[in-house]
Amino acid sequence: MALFDEERPKKTLAHEIGCDLSMISVDELVARVALLKEEIARLEADIKAKSASKSAAESLFKK
Repeated sequence: MALFDEERPKKTLAHEIGCDLSMISVDELVARVALLKEEIARLEADIKAKSASKSAAESLFKK
């Protein structure tokens, strides 16, 4: 058990889809939106990379 608050592990920012938003502050909501936008960008980049890899493989095997 920690004696001081500084020794406690930091709570990581996360968002559960469909969770109750009534007790979350505006600042927390803004932070969650930013987090989700970053995750969307990461997912879209991975989709793009995988699509390019798939297209390259398809064109190689069509020859």
